[in-house]
Amino acid sequence: MNWLTEPFELLIYKRALLAAIIIGFTNGYVSAYVVLRKAALKTGSLSHALLPGIAFAILIFGLTPWSAFAGAVVAALIIGLGSLMVSQTSRIDQDTALAVLYTAAFSAGIVLLGYVNAPGELEHWLFGDIRGMSDNDLWTVFIIAAASLLVLTLFQRPIIVMLFEPNVARSLGIPVTIMNYVLFALVILVLISSLQAVGCILALGLLVTPAATMLLFTDSPLRLFWGGGILGTLCSVAALVISYWLDWPTGSSIVLILGAVFVIAFLISPKYGVLRMLRQRHHHHESHA
Repeated sequence: MNWLTEPFELLIYKRALLAAIIIGFTNGYVSAYVVLRKAALKTGSLSHALLPGIAFAILIFGLTPWSAFAGAVVAALIIGLGSLMVSQTSRIDQDTALAVLYTAAFSAGIVLLGYVNAPGELEHWLFGDIRGMSDNDLWTVFIIAAASLLVLTLFQRPIIVMLFEPNVARSLGIPVTIMNYVLFALVILVLISSLQAVGCILALGLLVTPAATMLLFTDSPLRLFWGGGILGTLCSVAALVISYWLDWPTGSSIVLILGAVFVIAFLISPKYGVLRMLRQRHHHHESHA
Protein backbone atom coordinates (compact mmCIF):
# COMPACT_ATOMS: atom_id res chain seq x y z
CA MET A 1 0.00 0.00 0.00
CA ASN A 2 3.04 2.27 -0.20
CA TRP A 3 1.85 3.76 -3.48
CA LEU A 4 -1.35 4.88 -1.70
CA THR A 5 0.21 6.35 1.44
CA GLU A 6 3.44 7.77 0.03
CA PRO A 7 1.94 11.13 -1.13
CA PHE A 8 0.59 11.82 2.35
CA GLU A 9 4.01 11.66 3.94
CA LEU A 10 4.46 15.20 2.58
CA LEU A 11 2.99 18.11 4.54
CA ILE A 12 1.36 19.75 1.51
CA TYR A 13 -0.42 16.50 0.68
CA LYS A 14 -1.59 16.02 4.27
CA ARG A 15 -3.15 19.50 4.09
CA ALA A 16 -4.48 18.76 0.61
CA LEU A 17 -6.04 15.51 1.86
CA LEU A 18 -7.95 17.36 4.57
CA ALA A 19 -9.06 19.97 2.04
CA ALA A 20 -10.16 17.25 -0.42
CA ILE A 21 -12.30 15.57 2.25
CA ILE A 22 -13.98 18.82 3.34
CA ILE A 23 -14.44 20.31 -0.13
CA GLY A 24 -15.40 17.01 -1.76
CA PHE A 25 -18.06 16.17 0.83
CA THR A 26 -19.51 19.70 1.04
CA ASN A 27 -19.77 20.13 -2.73
CA GLY A 28 -21.19 16.64 -3.14
CA TYR A 29 -23.79 17.25 -0.44
CA VAL A 30 -24.80 20.67 -1.78
CA SER A 31 -24.89 19.28 -5.33
CA ALA A 32 -28.09 17.43 -4.40
CA TYR A 33 -29.82 20.78 -3.87
CA VAL A 34 -28.41 22.15 -7.16
CA VAL A 35 -29.54 19.07 -9.13
CA LEU A 36 -32.99 18.85 -7.52
CA ARG A 37 -33.44 22.59 -8.07
CA LYS A 38 -32.39 22.08 -11.71
CA ALA A 39 -30.06 25.05 -11.27
CA ALA A 40 -26.87 23.59 -12.76
CA LEU A 41 -26.66 26.07 -15.65
CA LYS A 42 -27.33 29.02 -13.35
CA THR A 43 -24.60 27.83 -11.00
CA GLY A 44 -22.24 27.38 -13.94
CA SER A 45 -22.93 30.93 -15.06
CA LEU A 46 -22.05 32.20 -11.59
CA SER A 47 -18.80 30.22 -11.54
CA HIS A 48 -17.67 32.00 -14.71
CA ALA A 49 -18.87 35.36 -13.38
CA LEU A 50 -16.34 35.12 -10.53
CA LEU A 51 -13.38 35.96 -12.78
CA PRO A 52 -13.96 39.75 -13.02
CA GLY A 53 -14.45 39.99 -9.25
CA ILE A 54 -11.19 38.17 -8.57
CA ALA A 55 -9.30 40.19 -11.19
CA PHE A 56 -10.69 43.54 -9.98
CA ALA A 57 -9.95 42.78 -6.32
CA ILE A 58 -6.36 41.79 -7.17
CA LEU A 59 -5.95 44.95 -9.26
CA ILE A 60 -7.06 47.14 -6.32
CA PHE A 61 -5.79 45.28 -3.24
CA GLY A 62 -3.17 42.90 -4.57
CA LEU A 63 -3.33 39.11 -4.50
CA THR A 64 -4.28 37.80 -1.06
CA PRO A 65 -6.66 34.96 -0.21
CA TRP A 66 -9.14 37.42 1.31
CA SER A 67 -9.06 39.92 -1.56
CA ALA A 68 -9.68 37.22 -4.16
CA PHE A 69 -12.36 35.58 -1.99
CA ALA A 70 -14.17 38.89 -1.35
CA GLY A 71 -13.97 39.85 -5.04
CA ALA A 72 -15.49 36.51 -6.04
CA VAL A 73 -18.35 36.88 -3.53
CA VAL A 74 -19.18 40.42 -4.70
CA ALA A 75 -19.11 39.40 -8.37
CA ALA A 76 -21.37 36.39 -7.78
CA LEU A 77 -23.88 38.45 -5.81
CA ILE A 78 -23.94 41.26 -8.39
CA ILE A 79 -24.46 38.89 -11.32
CA GLY A 80 -26.88 36.58 -9.50
CA LEU A 81 -29.04 39.27 -7.91
CA GLY A 82 -28.71 41.45 -11.02
CA SER A 83 -30.20 38.72 -13.20
CA LEU A 84 -33.03 38.32 -10.69
CA MET A 85 -33.73 42.06 -10.73
CA VAL A 86 -33.76 42.17 -14.54
CA SER A 87 -36.21 39.25 -14.69
CA GLN A 88 -38.54 40.86 -12.15
CA THR A 89 -38.55 44.31 -13.77
CA SER A 90 -38.68 43.43 -17.48
CA ARG A 91 -39.96 40.82 -19.91
CA ILE A 92 -36.52 39.09 -19.91
CA ASP A 93 -36.45 35.78 -18.01
CA GLN A 94 -33.70 35.11 -15.47
CA ASP A 95 -31.86 32.53 -17.56
CA THR A 96 -31.56 34.96 -20.48
CA ALA A 97 -30.49 37.81 -18.20
CA LEU A 98 -27.93 35.58 -16.52
CA ALA A 99 -26.49 34.50 -19.88
CA VAL A 100 -26.06 38.14 -20.94
CA LEU A 101 -24.57 39.29 -17.64
CA TYR A 102 -22.17 36.43 -17.00
CA THR A 103 -20.70 36.42 -20.53
CA ALA A 104 -20.18 40.18 -20.31
CA ALA A 105 -18.64 39.81 -16.85
CA PHE A 106 -16.35 36.97 -17.96
CA SER A 107 -15.18 39.07 -20.91
CA ALA A 108 -14.50 41.99 -18.55
CA GLY A 109 -12.47 39.66 -16.34
CA ILE A 110 -10.28 38.60 -19.26
CA VAL A 111 -9.67 42.27 -20.13
CA LEU A 112 -8.83 43.11 -16.49
CA LEU A 113 -6.31 40.28 -16.29
CA GLY A 114 -4.24 42.15 -18.86
CA TYR A 115 -3.73 44.93 -16.30
CA VAL A 116 -2.93 42.63 -13.39
CA ASN A 117 0.64 41.68 -12.59
CA ALA A 118 -0.62 38.24 -11.73
CA PRO A 119 1.89 35.88 -10.16
CA GLY A 120 1.58 32.14 -10.56
CA GLU A 121 -0.68 31.90 -7.50
CA LEU A 122 -3.52 33.45 -9.51
CA GLU A 123 -3.70 30.21 -11.49
CA HIS A 124 -4.92 28.48 -8.31
CA TRP A 125 -8.07 30.59 -8.47
CA LEU A 126 -8.57 30.10 -12.21
CA PHE A 127 -7.70 26.41 -12.60
CA GLY A 128 -7.28 25.15 -9.05
CA ASP A 129 -4.45 23.51 -7.13
CA ILE A 130 -5.56 21.99 -3.86
CA ARG A 131 -1.92 21.45 -2.89
CA GLY A 132 -1.39 25.21 -2.67
CA MET A 133 -3.96 25.80 0.08
CA SER A 134 -2.69 27.34 3.31
CA ASP A 135 -3.90 26.77 6.88
CA ASN A 136 -5.99 29.96 6.64
CA ASP A 137 -7.57 28.67 3.43
CA LEU A 138 -8.44 25.44 5.22
CA TRP A 139 -10.10 27.30 8.05
CA THR A 140 -12.15 29.35 5.59
CA VAL A 141 -13.26 26.19 3.79
CA PHE A 142 -14.06 24.47 7.08
CA ILE A 143 -16.21 27.35 8.41
CA ILE A 144 -18.19 27.62 5.15
CA ALA A 145 -18.61 23.83 5.00
CA ALA A 146 -19.79 23.61 8.62
CA ALA A 147 -22.31 26.44 8.18
CA SER A 148 -23.64 25.08 4.88
CA LEU A 149 -23.98 21.49 6.08
CA LEU A 150 -25.62 22.62 9.32
CA VAL A 151 -28.27 24.68 7.52
CA LEU A 152 -28.96 22.04 4.87
CA THR A 153 -29.20 19.24 7.45
CA LEU A 154 -31.35 21.09 9.98
CA PHE A 155 -33.79 22.33 7.32
CA GLN A 156 -33.61 19.33 5.01
CA ARG A 157 -37.29 18.42 5.22
CA PRO A 158 -38.70 21.90 4.51
CA ILE A 159 -36.10 22.31 1.74
CA ILE A 160 -37.24 19.08 0.07
CA VAL A 161 -40.90 20.10 0.37
CA MET A 162 -40.04 23.50 -1.11
CA LEU A 163 -38.18 21.91 -4.03
CA PHE A 164 -40.99 19.54 -5.03
CA GLU A 165 -44.13 21.37 -3.84
CA PRO A 166 -43.49 25.11 -3.35
CA ASN A 167 -47.22 25.89 -2.98
CA VAL A 168 -47.60 23.22 -0.29
CA ALA A 169 -44.51 24.61 1.43
CA ARG A 170 -46.07 28.08 1.55
CA SER A 171 -49.31 26.68 2.95
CA LEU A 172 -47.30 24.98 5.71
CA GLY A 173 -45.76 28.32 6.68
CA ILE A 174 -42.32 27.66 5.17
CA PRO A 175 -40.74 31.01 4.16
CA VAL A 176 -40.02 29.92 0.59
CA THR A 177 -38.66 33.26 -0.68
CA ILE A 178 -36.30 33.79 2.26
CA MET A 179 -35.15 30.18 2.12
CA ASN A 180 -34.41 30.48 -1.61
CA TYR A 181 -32.18 33.49 -0.96
CA VAL A 182 -30.40 31.74 1.93
CA LEU A 183 -29.76 28.62 -0.14
CA PHE A 184 -28.63 30.75 -3.08
CA ALA A 185 -26.10 32.44 -0.79
CA LEU A 186 -24.89 29.07 0.55
CA VAL A 187 -24.36 27.71 -2.96
CA ILE A 188 -22.31 30.81 -3.83
CA LEU A 189 -20.15 30.44 -0.71
CA VAL A 190 -19.56 26.71 -1.29
CA LEU A 191 -18.74 27.40 -4.93
CA ILE A 192 -16.21 30.09 -4.01
CA SER A 193 -14.67 28.08 -1.16
CA SER A 194 -13.69 25.37 -3.65
CA LEU A 195 -12.07 27.71 -6.17
CA GLN A 196 -8.52 27.05 -4.99
CA ALA A 197 -9.17 23.32 -5.32
CA VAL A 198 -10.66 23.22 -8.82
CA GLY A 199 -10.68 26.84 -10.05
CA CYS A 200 -13.56 28.98 -11.30
CA ILE A 201 -13.39 27.29 -14.72
CA LEU A 202 -14.05 23.77 -13.36
CA ALA A 203 -15.96 24.51 -10.14
CA LEU A 204 -19.30 23.60 -11.73
CA GLY A 205 -18.17 20.01 -12.26
CA LEU A 206 -17.51 19.43 -8.57
CA LEU A 207 -20.77 21.12 -7.56
CA VAL A 208 -23.04 19.17 -9.93
CA THR A 209 -21.53 15.79 -10.88
CA PRO A 210 -21.75 13.93 -7.52
CA ALA A 211 -25.53 14.27 -7.15
CA ALA A 212 -26.07 13.84 -10.91
CA THR A 213 -24.29 10.48 -10.61
CA MET A 214 -26.28 9.43 -7.54
CA LEU A 215 -29.50 10.37 -9.34
CA LEU A 216 -28.85 7.39 -11.62
CA PHE A 217 -28.97 5.05 -8.61
CA THR A 218 -31.65 6.41 -6.28
CA ASP A 219 -34.91 8.35 -6.12
CA SER A 220 -34.45 9.20 -2.44
CA PRO A 221 -33.52 12.85 -1.78
CA LEU A 222 -31.87 11.82 1.50
CA ARG A 223 -29.61 9.33 -0.26
CA LEU A 224 -28.93 11.94 -2.91
CA PHE A 225 -27.55 14.37 -0.31
CA TRP A 226 -25.43 11.91 1.64
CA GLY A 227 -24.47 9.78 -1.36
CA GLY A 228 -23.33 12.88 -3.23
CA GLY A 229 -21.20 13.91 -0.26
CA ILE A 230 -19.53 10.49 0.02
CA LEU A 231 -18.93 10.28 -3.73
CA GLY A 232 -17.47 13.79 -3.82
CA THR A 233 -15.07 12.86 -1.02
CA LEU A 234 -13.93 9.55 -2.54
CA CYS A 235 -13.34 11.02 -6.00
CA SER A 236 -11.47 14.05 -4.62
CA VAL A 237 -9.14 11.86 -2.52
CA ALA A 238 -8.61 9.41 -5.41
CA ALA A 239 -7.78 12.35 -7.71
CA LEU A 240 -5.21 13.58 -5.21
CA VAL A 241 -3.37 10.24 -5.31
CA ILE A 242 -3.63 9.91 -9.09
CA SER A 243 -2.41 13.46 -9.70
CA TYR A 244 0.61 12.76 -7.49
CA TRP A 245 1.70 9.67 -9.43
CA LEU A 246 0.80 10.88 -12.94
CA ASP A 247 1.80 14.52 -12.35
CA TRP A 248 -1.64 15.74 -13.45
CA PRO A 249 -3.21 19.06 -12.36
CA THR A 250 -5.23 18.25 -9.23
CA GLY A 251 -8.28 20.39 -10.08
CA SER A 252 -8.64 18.81 -13.51
CA SER A 253 -8.08 15.35 -12.01
CA ILE A 254 -10.94 15.76 -9.52
CA VAL A 255 -13.45 16.82 -12.17
CA LEU A 256 -12.15 14.24 -14.67
CA ILE A 257 -12.57 11.35 -12.22
CA LEU A 258 -16.05 12.55 -11.26
CA GLY A 259 -16.92 12.69 -14.95
CA ALA A 260 -15.58 9.18 -15.54
CA VAL A 261 -17.62 7.81 -12.62
CA PHE A 262 -20.71 9.54 -14.03
CA VAL A 263 -20.20 7.88 -17.44
CA ILE A 264 -19.76 4.47 -15.80
CA ALA A 265 -22.92 4.99 -13.73
CA PHE A 266 -24.79 6.11 -16.85
CA LEU A 267 -23.85 2.81 -18.48
CA ILE A 268 -24.17 0.24 -15.69
CA SER A 269 -26.65 1.66 -13.17
CA PRO A 270 -29.06 -1.18 -12.28
CA LYS A 271 -31.89 1.35 -11.98
CA TYR A 272 -31.49 3.79 -14.87
CA GLY A 273 -28.40 2.61 -16.77
CA VAL A 274 -28.25 2.39 -20.55
CA LEU A 275 -27.25 -1.30 -20.48
CA ARG A 276 -30.30 -2.14 -18.36
CA MET A 277 -32.56 -0.29 -20.79
CA LEU A 278 -31.01 -2.14 -23.74
CA ARG A 279 -31.50 -5.49 -21.98
CA GLN A 280 -35.14 -4.63 -21.28
CA ARG A 281 -35.72 -3.72 -24.93
CA HIS A 282 -34.03 -6.95 -26.03
CA HIS A 283 -36.25 -9.04 -23.72
CA HIS A 284 -39.30 -7.06 -24.88
CA HIS A 285 -38.55 -7.81 -28.56
CA GLU A 286 -37.90 -11.50 -27.75
CA SER A 287 -41.22 -11.82 -25.91
CA HIS A 288 -43.06 -10.40 -28.94
CA ALA A 289 -41.12 -12.43 -31.47
